[in-house]
Amino acid sequence: MPVAIARLLPIGMLICSNVFMTFAWYGHLRFKDRPLWIVIGISWGIAFFEYCLAVPANRWGSGVYSAAELKAIQEVVTLSVFAVFSVFYLGQKISLMQGLGFVLIAAGAFFVFHGAEPVH
Repeated sequence: MPVAIARLLPIGMLICSNVFMTFAWYGHLRFKDRPLWIVIGISWGIAFFEYCLAVPANRWGSGVYSAAELKAIQEVVTLSVFAVFSVFYLGQKISLMQGLGFVLIAAGAFFVFHGAEPVH
């Protein structure tokens, strides 16, 4: 597999997996009138697809990224997907302080990558 694809494929898969997971964890907030046991079952069903993407993304990604780098990518992707989801699906704006907190987490990811040893 070409290096560019090997580096980008896991990130793309993590983005897709996070879309599923965000819907599984937060999508039901628009349907608070539904019984909890039903939304738990639906969430488990949605989360299945998240796992089908996240597990191979991490397996294949470990060939080019360290575990710490994969986790840092995951956190930045999670916050990015969540921010879009929060605004466009839940109709909740991200406050300045929340945005600043997300930026600080992304800064942490920057340091993970700039102190990492290459994967062998």
